[in-house]
Amino acid sequence: MAKRAAPEVNAGSMADIAFLLLIFFLVTTTIEIDSGLNRKLPPIEETEPPIIKERNIFQLTVNGNNELLLKAAGSDGDLIKLKDLRKAAVTFLDNGGGKGEDACASCKGARNPKSSDNFQKAIISLQNDRGTSYETYIAVQNEIIAAYNVLRNREFEQRYGSLGVNYVEADIEYNDARTSPARKAQLKDKIEEIKLLIPQKFSEAEPKKSN
Repeated sequence: MAKRAAPEVNAGSMADIAFLLLIFFLVTTTIEIDSGLNRKLPPIEETEPPIIKERNIFQLTVNGNNELLLKAAGSDGDLIKLKDLRKAAVTFLDNGGGKGEDACASCKGARNPKSSDNFQKAIISLQNDRGTSYETYIAVQNEIIAAYNVLRNREFEQRYGSLGVNYVEADIEYNDARTSPARKAQLKDKIEEIKLLIPQKFSEAEPKKSN
Protein backbone atom coordinates (compact mmCIF):
# COMPACT_ATOMS: atom_id res chain seq x y z
CA MET A 1 0.00 0.00 0.00
CA ALA A 2 1.32 3.47 -0.86
CA LYS A 3 2.40 5.58 2.10
CA ARG A 4 0.43 8.79 2.44
CA ALA A 5 2.43 11.99 3.03
CA ALA A 6 1.65 13.86 6.24
CA PRO A 7 -0.13 17.15 5.60
CA GLU A 8 2.01 20.22 6.09
CA VAL A 9 1.12 22.69 8.83
CA ASN A 10 0.50 26.15 7.47
CA ALA A 11 2.61 28.47 9.64
CA GLY A 12 2.04 31.52 7.50
CA SER A 13 -0.16 33.23 10.10
CA MET A 14 2.08 32.56 13.15
CA ALA A 15 3.76 35.96 12.86
CA ASP A 16 0.36 37.67 12.88
CA ILE A 17 -0.74 35.67 15.92
CA ALA A 18 2.47 36.50 17.80
CA PHE A 19 2.04 40.18 16.96
CA LEU A 20 -1.56 40.18 18.23
CA LEU A 21 -0.50 38.44 21.45
CA LEU A 22 2.23 41.03 21.97
CA ILE A 23 -0.27 43.88 21.57
CA PHE A 24 -2.67 42.12 23.94
CA PHE A 25 -0.08 41.82 26.70
CA LEU A 26 1.10 45.41 26.23
CA VAL A 27 -2.45 46.72 26.55
CA THR A 28 -3.54 44.56 29.48
CA THR A 29 -0.36 44.57 31.60
CA THR A 30 -0.35 47.01 34.52
CA ILE A 31 2.88 48.45 35.89
CA GLU A 32 2.95 49.33 39.56
CA ILE A 33 4.35 52.77 40.32
CA ASP A 34 6.14 53.27 43.62
CA SER A 35 5.17 56.31 45.63
CA GLY A 36 7.79 59.02 45.43
CA LEU A 37 8.48 62.71 45.76
CA ASN A 38 8.64 65.27 43.01
CA ARG A 39 11.44 67.68 43.82
CA LYS A 40 13.44 70.23 41.89
CA LEU A 41 16.81 71.05 43.42
CA PRO A 42 17.62 74.76 43.74
CA PRO A 43 20.57 76.15 41.77
CA ILE A 44 23.97 76.37 43.49
CA GLU A 45 24.54 79.86 44.85
CA GLU A 46 28.05 81.14 45.36
CA THR A 47 26.98 84.05 47.57
CA GLU A 48 27.03 83.92 51.36
CA PRO A 49 23.94 82.24 52.82
CA PRO A 50 21.52 84.69 54.46
CA ILE A 51 21.16 84.84 58.23
CA ILE A 52 17.90 83.13 59.23
CA LYS A 53 16.15 84.09 62.44
CA GLU A 54 15.09 81.21 64.66
CA ARG A 55 11.45 82.31 64.67
CA ASN A 56 11.33 81.80 60.88
CA ILE A 57 12.26 78.11 61.15
CA PHE A 58 9.69 75.35 61.65
CA GLN A 59 11.99 72.59 62.96
CA LEU A 60 10.51 69.14 62.60
CA THR A 61 12.33 65.97 63.62
CA VAL A 62 11.16 62.38 63.07
CA ASN A 63 12.84 59.83 65.34
CA GLY A 64 13.46 56.12 64.90
CA ASN A 65 10.08 55.33 66.47
CA ASN A 66 8.30 57.44 63.82
CA GLU A 67 7.42 60.10 66.40
CA LEU A 68 7.31 63.74 65.31
CA LEU A 69 9.01 66.42 67.41
CA LEU A 70 8.21 70.04 66.60
CA LYS A 71 10.56 72.69 67.93
CA ALA A 72 9.26 76.24 68.02
CA ALA A 73 11.30 79.33 68.87
CA GLY A 74 12.28 79.38 72.52
CA SER A 75 11.19 75.80 73.31
CA ASP A 76 12.85 72.39 73.50
CA GLY A 77 10.20 70.86 71.28
CA ASP A 78 6.89 69.06 71.67
CA LEU A 79 5.59 65.82 70.22
CA ILE A 80 3.00 66.32 67.48
CA LYS A 81 0.76 63.81 65.77
CA LEU A 82 0.88 63.36 62.01
CA LYS A 83 -2.79 64.32 61.69
CA ASP A 84 -2.03 67.71 63.31
CA LEU A 85 1.07 68.47 61.25
CA ARG A 86 -0.65 70.13 58.29
CA LYS A 87 -2.59 72.56 60.50
CA ALA A 88 0.53 73.42 62.52
CA ALA A 89 2.53 74.09 59.33
CA VAL A 90 -0.23 76.31 57.90
CA THR A 91 -0.39 78.27 61.17
CA PHE A 92 3.37 78.82 61.04
CA LEU A 93 3.53 79.81 57.35
CA ASP A 94 0.48 82.09 57.58
CA ASN A 95 1.50 83.82 60.83
CA GLY A 96 2.61 87.14 59.33
CA GLY A 97 4.47 88.45 62.35
CA GLY A 98 6.84 90.68 60.40
CA LYS A 99 6.96 94.45 60.83
CA GLY A 100 7.91 97.22 58.41
CA GLU A 101 9.47 95.82 55.23
CA ASP A 102 8.88 92.29 56.54
CA ALA A 103 5.15 92.83 56.97
CA CYS A 104 2.91 90.30 55.18
CA ALA A 105 -0.21 91.77 53.59
CA SER A 106 -1.54 88.39 52.43
CA CYS A 107 -1.00 86.54 55.73
CA LYS A 108 -4.10 85.90 57.82
CA GLY A 109 -2.50 84.36 60.90
CA ALA A 110 -2.15 85.47 64.51
CA ARG A 111 0.79 87.80 63.70
CA ASN A 112 2.71 86.42 66.64
CA PRO A 113 6.07 88.27 66.83
CA LYS A 114 7.71 85.03 68.05
CA SER A 115 6.71 83.13 64.90
CA SER A 116 7.37 83.57 61.15
CA ASP A 117 7.54 87.02 59.55
CA ASN A 118 6.07 86.28 56.12
CA PHE A 119 5.70 83.62 53.41
CA GLN A 120 9.09 84.38 51.87
CA LYS A 121 11.09 84.07 55.10
CA ALA A 122 9.26 81.10 56.64
CA ILE A 123 11.28 77.88 56.29
CA ILE A 124 10.20 74.35 57.14
CA SER A 125 13.14 72.19 58.23
CA LEU A 126 12.86 68.40 58.41
CA GLN A 127 15.32 65.91 59.83
CA ASN A 128 14.69 62.18 59.87
CA ASP A 129 16.32 59.39 61.82
CA ARG A 130 17.90 56.54 59.88
CA GLY A 131 15.39 54.30 61.63
CA THR A 132 12.38 56.27 60.38
CA SER A 133 10.11 54.13 58.23
CA TYR A 134 9.70 55.02 54.56
CA GLU A 135 5.90 55.23 55.00
CA THR A 136 6.27 57.85 57.75
CA TYR A 137 8.86 59.75 55.72
CA ILE A 138 6.50 59.99 52.73
CA ALA A 139 3.48 60.83 54.92
CA VAL A 140 5.32 63.70 56.63
CA GLN A 141 6.49 65.11 53.30
CA ASN A 142 2.95 64.91 51.90
CA GLU A 143 1.53 66.81 54.89
CA ILE A 144 4.09 69.58 54.53
CA ILE A 145 3.44 69.99 50.80
CA ALA A 146 -0.31 69.90 51.53
CA ALA A 147 0.15 72.80 53.97
CA TYR A 148 1.71 74.91 51.22
CA ASN A 149 -1.10 73.93 48.86
CA VAL A 150 -3.77 74.99 51.38
CA LEU A 151 -2.38 78.53 51.34
CA ARG A 152 -1.72 78.55 47.59
CA ASN A 153 -5.29 77.39 46.92
CA ARG A 154 -6.65 80.17 49.13
CA GLU A 155 -4.68 82.91 47.43
CA PHE A 156 -5.34 81.56 43.93
CA GLU A 157 -9.09 81.40 44.49
CA GLN A 158 -9.16 84.91 45.97
CA ARG A 159 -7.35 86.37 42.98
CA TYR A 160 -8.65 84.21 40.14
CA GLY A 161 -11.90 82.68 41.36
CA SER A 162 -13.48 83.30 37.96
CA LEU A 163 -11.30 80.55 36.47
CA GLY A 164 -13.27 77.92 38.39
CA VAL A 165 -10.20 76.06 39.71
CA ASN A 166 -7.85 76.29 42.68
CA TYR A 167 -4.05 76.36 42.51
CA VAL A 168 -3.55 72.58 42.60
CA GLU A 169 -6.19 71.99 39.92
CA ALA A 170 -4.75 74.78 37.76
CA ASP A 171 -1.25 73.31 38.05
CA ILE A 172 -2.49 69.84 37.07
CA GLU A 173 -4.44 71.29 34.14
CA TYR A 174 -1.44 73.33 32.98
CA ASN A 175 0.82 70.25 32.94
CA ASP A 176 -1.75 68.11 31.14
CA ALA A 177 -0.78 67.54 27.50
CA ARG A 178 -4.44 67.65 26.53
CA THR A 179 -4.87 71.25 27.74
CA SER A 180 -5.14 73.73 24.88
CA PRO A 181 -2.34 76.28 24.34
CA ALA A 182 -4.80 79.12 24.98
CA ARG A 183 -5.79 77.68 28.37
CA LYS A 184 -2.15 77.09 29.30
CA ALA A 185 -1.32 80.70 28.45
CA GLN A 186 -4.23 81.79 30.65
CA LEU A 187 -2.96 79.77 33.62
CA LYS A 188 0.82 80.13 33.37
CA ASP A 189 1.38 83.64 34.77
CA LYS A 190 -1.17 83.13 37.53
CA ILE A 191 0.45 79.90 38.71
CA GLU A 192 3.90 81.53 38.72
CA GLU A 193 2.56 84.50 40.67
CA ILE A 194 1.24 82.26 43.44
CA LYS A 195 4.52 80.30 43.54
CA LEU A 196 6.43 83.56 44.04
CA LEU A 197 3.97 84.75 46.69
CA ILE A 198 4.17 81.48 48.67
CA PRO A 199 7.48 79.78 47.81
CA GLN A 200 8.12 76.24 49.04
CA LYS A 201 11.09 76.81 51.34
CA PHE A 202 11.46 73.27 52.56
CA SER A 203 14.84 72.12 53.88
CA GLU A 204 15.88 68.53 54.61
CA ALA A 205 18.83 67.85 56.90
CA GLU A 206 21.07 64.77 56.78
CA PRO A 207 19.33 61.86 58.57
CA LYS A 208 20.56 61.18 62.11
CA LYS A 209 21.91 57.83 63.22
CA SER A 210 19.74 55.89 65.63
CA ASN A 211 21.03 55.73 69.19
